[in-house]
Amino acid sequence: MADPEAKSIFDMEPDAAHEARLDAEAEAAYKAGRVVPHERVREWLMKLAKGERVPPPRA
Repeated sequence: MADPEAKSIFDMEPDAAHEARLDAEAEAAYKAGRVVPHERVREWLMKLAKGERVPPPRA
């Protein structure tokens, strides 16, 4: 049987400091150009949908 005390991640209170740190890291990565263009991600996902086993695109 499932644990009646188990909570969903959606029931947890957000940690504002943790979220702010993650936002700052993401912004820094974006400014440094460490991003994958949407089109490359789309192409990768289309290959996965066709059953191809391909590695994820890299920045």
